[in-house]
This record gives sequence, structure tokens and C-alpha cells, in this order.
Amino acid sequence: MSVPAIRIRDLHTRFGEVWIHCGIDLEISRGELVSLVGGSGSGKTTLLRQMIGLLTPTSGSIEIFGEPLFGGSVERERTLRQRFGVLFQHGALFSAFSVYDNIAFPLRELKRYDEATIHDLVMLKLSMVELLPRHGRLMPAELSGGMVKRVALARALALEPELLLLDEPTAGLDPDRSDNFVRLIRMLGEELGLTVVLVTHDLDTLAALSTRVAVLADQRILAYGTTDEIIRNDHPFIRNFFLSERSMRALQNTGIIPEAS
Repeated sequence: MSVPAIRIRDLHTRFGEVWIHCGIDLEISRGELVSLVGGSGSGKTTLLRQMIGLLTPTSGSIEIFGEPLFGGSVERERTLRQRFGVLFQHGALFSAFSVYDNIAFPLRELKRYDEATIHDLVMLKLSMVELLPRHGRLMPAELSGGMVKRVALARALALEPELLLLDEPTAGLDPDRSDNFVRLIRMLGEELGLTVVLVTHDLDTLAALSTRVAVLADQRILAYGTTDEIIRNDHPFIRNFFLSERSMRALQNTGIIPEAS
């Protein structure tokens, strides 16, 4: 039996006296594209940050490709974390670095490659996200919102990860740029055999990308399955999130539910 990309068991998170998560269980198979949704304050971004080791849960366990995310030697944790890439909501590019140097940064940190090899890899990553070599000379302040996302995606893919985690990947993009970026993620996921986990509130993004959806509500994973399975759940949050007029249009556009005749 294949080891899952992510396995979370009995995870609890508390900030001060406030419990955010109480007993979260979640298992994500390799090759899945999973959207994590929930209301404001439900802890979905907190959970994503725990998956990448930026936050430590109060209790419970997280495994990445069968290995504990926390604990063990620094070298073991560093090696494990090279197996996933992260795209933060606003790109989180280094403002003082050019596009080229932003993408080169994780490659240089490894201290394994000479500059000629790094150059070739940066050019490859730019091409993968449909940017041109000349874009490497630009500074982050010179980029459009859509280009910031593409550069951040190229940097997330720099170390050729198996797992890609995205926080609101289409936030702040107009509909056309959002659609193009979703298409790019879907294409790269298929071509590179990635497992993708994204936090999103956008139904168009969710419907276009997800093979499965995890709904975070009431401090736990309330439902986990295909979108078609999720919308059959009668929980109030699910009804409000998935079955509003706008949500229904997004689901109809992707054929998840039929249009009314």
C-alpha cells in the first residue's frame, strides 16, 4: 500500500485559551489535488502552516511521505522539507532580489550547484511557469500580480518537490489571470506528478482544480471527499459555502452539478 503524501492524526491547536483545532485527522494520497476550505477563523491557514513546519501543533502528529515532520535531527528535517514547495498568498518574494535571484535562492542555499547549473535551472523554472528569460532581470516591484504568482510558483518548484502547498493561489487576481494561473497549476501538477494542497475560498479555483475537498469547520475536518460528495452534506456551513447562487454558478460552469433547464 502506497504511503500517503500527508497523514495528520489527532491534531490539536490552541492559541492561549482558544482552541483552533480539536482532533483533526486527514490523509492525502499522492497525486491528489486537495482544496482545504473553511470559514474565516476556522484555522485552515494555520493547518497549512503546520503542514510545512512553520507552526507546531499543541498535540498530535503530522507525517510527510511517511516521516514525522517534527523531531529528529536538523539535517533530517531539512532533507524532508526539500520534498515540498510552498506558494504563499502574496508571493512572499524578496523585494531586494531580482526575479532571477528569487528563484535561485533555494538552489544557492543547498550549496550543491555551481552558478552555471543554477542559471540553467532558473531558466528552466521560468519557462515552466510561462515566463521569458528577460523577466529574470525584473524586480518584484515591476511585476504584475499575475507575474508575482508565477515567479513565486517557479521558486516553489526550484528544488523539484513532490508536494506543492498553496495559500490562496488566485487571491487578488482578475478572472482572466486567475483562470490562467489555475490552468498552469493543473498542467504542472499533471506533468510533474505533484501532490497539491491549496487553501482557497474561491469556488471557481476549487471546482477547476480539486480531486478532493477537505472542509474545516467546528474545529475539525467536517467532510472530506469529491466536490460531488461534499455538496450532499447537510451541514449549515457546507450549504452556505457550496450552495449559494454564486457557488452554484461556479459548480455548474465546471459540470460538477448540471445547469437548471
